[in-house]
Amino acid sequence: MGHGHGHTHGHHHHGHTHTHTHEHEAAPPLPAAFDTTVPDEALTPEQQSRRGLLRRAGLLGAGLAAGTVLAQTAAAPAQAAGNGRRGKGFLWLAGDHHIHTQYSSDGKYRVIDQVRQGARHGMDWLVITDHGSGTHAKIGVEKVNPDIQEARSAYEDTLVFQGLEWNIPAAEHGTVFVHPGKNEVSVLKQFETGYDGAVKAATGSSPANEALAIAGLAFLSEQVERRKVKDALMLANHPARKGIDSPHEIRAWRDATPAGRRIAVGMEGAPGHQAAGLPGPLGPGGARGIYNNSPGSDSFAAYPLESYRTWGGFDWMTATVGGLWDSLLAEGKPWWITANSDSHQVYGDTAVRGGGDFNANGRYDDPVYGGSIDITENDYWPGYYSRTHVGAEDFSYAAVMDGIRAGRVWVDHGQLISGLDVRVSGGSRWATLGGALHVRKGTRVTLTVDVALAGGPNWAGFQPTLARVDVIQGDVTGEVKDKDTFTAPSARVVKSYEVNKNTGTVRLTYDLGRVDHPVYVRLRGTDGNRSAVGAMGAAVDPHGPAIDVVGDADPWKDLWFYSNPVWVLPS
Repeated sequence: MGHGHGHTHGHHHHGHTHTHTHEHEAAPPLPAAFDTTVPDEALTPEQQSRRGLLRRAGLLGAGLAAGTVLAQTAAAPAQAAGNGRRGKGFLWLAGDHHIHTQYSSDGKYRVIDQVRQGARHGMDWLVITDHGSGTHAKIGVEKVNPDIQEARSAYEDTLVFQGLEWNIPAAEHGTVFVHPGKNEVSVLKQFETGYDGAVKAATGSSPANEALAIAGLAFLSEQVERRKVKDALMLANHPARKGIDSPHEIRAWRDATPAGRRIAVGMEGAPGHQAAGLPGPLGPGGARGIYNNSPGSDSFAAYPLESYRTWGGFDWMTATVGGLWDSLLAEGKPWWITANSDSHQVYGDTAVRGGGDFNANGRYDDPVYGGSIDITENDYWPGYYSRTHVGAEDFSYAAVMDGIRAGRVWVDHGQLISGLDVRVSGGSRWATLGGALHVRKGTRVTLTVDVALAGGPNWAGFQPTLARVDVIQGDVTGEVKDKDTFTAPSARVVKSYEVNKNTGTVRLTYDLGRVDHPVYVRLRGTDGNRSAVGAMGAAVDPHGPAIDVVGDADPWKDLWFYSNPVWVLPS
């Protein structure tokens, strides 16, 4: 599929390279929900639900695509004529890269349970990520694979990756996953055995353990280079939860492998466990994301106390304008955000964990009916609350991984919006999320955003209203000398748009003016229910997310979406 739209993928001069290998095979068949030649009545209930979501987002038929700036260019490939989902040049696939099953010591569900629920709640791709451990490395990583294969066959419209939750040596957890293939188990098993912090007794903060994490990423890169697996990715999970992912470690993971084959590409902008904030007596009465910690002996001492809490359900690193995420983006290097369920035990569920000896079997027995509704659990099913939307070139495992690596990703909570189309244009070229617009110095640059609003009820049964969208802009100042930098003084909210609608689509445009130095822009939106002056002050962020109150943080009453950045690089 050609890109005839000046969307430059190679940010070569600042280490941000996107490589596309276009093997011209027949495009994979579309999932039935996307295929407009399949009538509604021929769809399963899950497929009908998915099609309804796509229609609301304007991603089926003409819809939103006809009204966007992209439809006015030669951007859309030939397929666009017959299929509106291609109207923006990409197929937007919703997914979740952080899901646990009975193969985790603290899980209970079968793989098929999580995949069935994910499919029902609109997920196009899922990653099964059971905890790295001695038991998992020995037997779990092999035993779960037939269950994943079975789920792939049973739910052909859902891409199911095998991964694991890596205990990053000297740091927190991370999702590691590979492209399916004959070596998916052997590569993950070798990786976990050789580089998992729990398996190697390397969880403490030390230079040797930090080096082991880098070696693990290099191992994965080598497996891709040797074609043992087609691709591999790592995303850091709940990065600020314990304060043990220091800025220099995050930078080291990002830079551990060649830019064109980057393995560590981002972090959870918002953690899972969102139901944990539901107030008692009908909820757990805890902290969103289970972010209720204090600094420990391995924590990075410079992080402030408020970094151990979520802000509007988002991790402090992401939620702070001018904070750690912006400091990474200001280097002009890719580091993307995602949002997922971290689903272990689902709020309001009636199933209880099966018996069995986990250490001996590498799994628990199948769950059984418990006879009551559990309102103490912290999680939602995949897709029920948190979604990560990836712009893919087709419906395939490779295209999802390529889209994540390229940063064509936006995230939302509670189905606050149903579609997002972002374009930065100037000098007859344009770039979208994760991309870079290369222009002559002094070129006038415009940001155009098309938002498909909720258009229908979410899984909690109400239709969210988008109150406001913020444009955040920062200067690209180059690589930092101090690798523990976690502020970006130039980043701030440059424009806010009042929307206050929940149906239809809205177009927002922002004039960046004649750009004479490298910058990036990113987006954030809210239902407007809770806001506060950001950590860097009102001049930087007058109406940001408020810190979540432990014991009283209903996630449905505080909804946000975030996009990944687009760079503008004048020369």
